[in-house]
Amino acid sequence: MIRKIIFTLAMAVTTVAGMAKDIKTVVFTTQPQMHCENCEAKIKGNLRFEKGVKKIETNIERQEVIVTYDADKTNEERLRTAFEKFGYEATRIEKQEKETGKTEK
Repeated sequence: MIRKIIFTLAMAVTTVAGMAKDIKTVVFTTQPQMHCENCEAKIKGNLRFEKGVKKIETNIERQEVIVTYDADKTNEERLRTAFEKFGYEATRIEKQEKETGKTEK
C-alpha cells in the first residue's frame, strides 16, 4: 500500500516537472515613445494577441513595456516584430539595480 502511494506521488512529481514552462521577462522601450494612456492601451491591446505572451505591463514615466512570455512559444525577436505590426519599434533595455549595481535580465 505504501509503495503504491509513493509510486503515485513520484509519478505526479515527474509529470508536473515535465510540464514546467520556460517563462521569461523582457523590458522594451519604444519608438515612438508612449506619451498617454492611449499609447499604453494600443501596445497592450495588440501584444496580448501574440502567441506565448503571459503578461504586459507599461510605465509611461520610465518608457518601459515589460513583457512576460513563454519562451517555448515565442522569443524576443518575435516580440519586436509584433511591435512593428502596429507602428512601434521596440528596443530591449537592461534594468539596473541602483543599490547593488547588478544588472537584471
